[in-house]
Amino acid sequence: MIVMKFGGSSVESAAAIARVAEIVRARLDQKPVVVVSAMGKTTNGLLAAAELAADGQREAAQTALDTLEQFTLREADGSLRGFIELHFQELGAFLDELTQIGDFPDQYVDLISSYGERLSSKIVAVAFEKLGMPSVHVDAREVLITDRRHTQAAPLYPRTYAKCQSILKPLAELGKVVVLGGFIGSTQDGFTTTLGRGGSDFSASIFGAGIGASEIQIWTDVDGMLTCDPRILPGGHRVKLISFAEAAELAYFGAKVLHPATVVPAVEKNIPVLILNSRNPASPGTRIVAETVASANVVKSIACKRGITLVNIQSLRMLMAHGFLHKIFETFNRFETPVDMVSTSEVSVSLTIDMTENLEAIVAELSKFAEVSVERELSIICLVGEGIKKTPGVAARAFGAVRTTNLHMISQGASLLNLSMVVEDRELPAAVAALHAEFFATLDERVFE
Repeated sequence: MIVMKFGGSSVESAAAIARVAEIVRARLDQKPVVVVSAMGKTTNGLLAAAELAADGQREAAQTALDTLEQFTLREADGSLRGFIELHFQELGAFLDELTQIGDFPDQYVDLISSYGERLSSKIVAVAFEKLGMPSVHVDAREVLITDRRHTQAAPLYPRTYAKCQSILKPLAELGKVVVLGGFIGSTQDGFTTTLGRGGSDFSASIFGAGIGASEIQIWTDVDGMLTCDPRILPGGHRVKLISFAEAAELAYFGAKVLHPATVVPAVEKNIPVLILNSRNPASPGTRIVAETVASANVVKSIACKRGITLVNIQSLRMLMAHGFLHKIFETFNRFETPVDMVSTSEVSVSLTIDMTENLEAIVAELSKFAEVSVERELSIICLVGEGIKKTPGVAARAFGAVRTTNLHMISQGASLLNLSMVVEDRELPAAVAALHAEFFATLDERVFE
């Protein structure tokens, strides 16, 4: 058995779903379980409509919802008209409730955004049947059981894996193409939850681990992982083979082709993950494996994370007092703000964040015991490769390549396989180009294409 996950752009229309059907048909002998995201930008549209309703703009919210309904009806099989209309009637009732309460609580965020995957998975399952493939639709909320943290729920693995064994595996073994939505789950008492944006990849990995899949395929709209972000620097090379550890590091530091949490269940079960292109199914993509991937190139890829804010915190005492670091990180934890990079000296700490909603409150708290300054419009550049830590001269090569760039912060050692630096947003493209030229002038053909 295999798990095949298709993103929103891969199922954005009837034509796209037909392409997906042919990809799945070619792998029927592997007993595929298919996980799909919401069609196109459906989730964004649903949340936008809900926010309008919560803001008292009920008529505008309905107009946005009607637009989504017409789009969905247009791309779905005609036999699903009643099913789709019923779901949009339910959504309309939720908009009424949001207008009445004048707020958009997290429970409603999960409930409303879940409709994207609930609709798309049913539409895809019916399309497969119409195209001659025996299929069955399963509501993912019956399988993926989570805790009660709305919008960022954590899977309850033993219960979820038991559901995978009792529901998904028997259906797949009967020769049915099982289709279910990603991103969504439910609590043990039946309340709808979501895994966070991008969580469909995570869902696919969980289901793959739960059924003991031979591999997990993530079908997207690119040919796999590249040596650099094509939005920053076009012309990168495809990475044919990469380790789980390297892929996770790249995903965390901005490689949008993969959700950062995706590899966790796969690593635990030692299941290979493939990144493939639904618009170019002939491409072999990128294969992510558990073992170390030897390469003559010390760096496997360069990841970038834009929109970074640097917070500099200096102790008000001459030397860092006992408990200083604890108070800093306790503050960020209290305001639920993740930290990316950290650098410390005897009297100061610098760290980066990409969530700034609570930054003003955080600075106010930190200022009670430290001097605080903030730098904005920065980017992280992250060189990733398992050879970085054990290869002499990597830092010298990297800093030499960006010698004309102002580095606001550097970090090496926290991870065995990355070297990170913070630069101004405007200097990012030139810095990435220089680093790419330095580390990928020649390629190990076993690893790159």
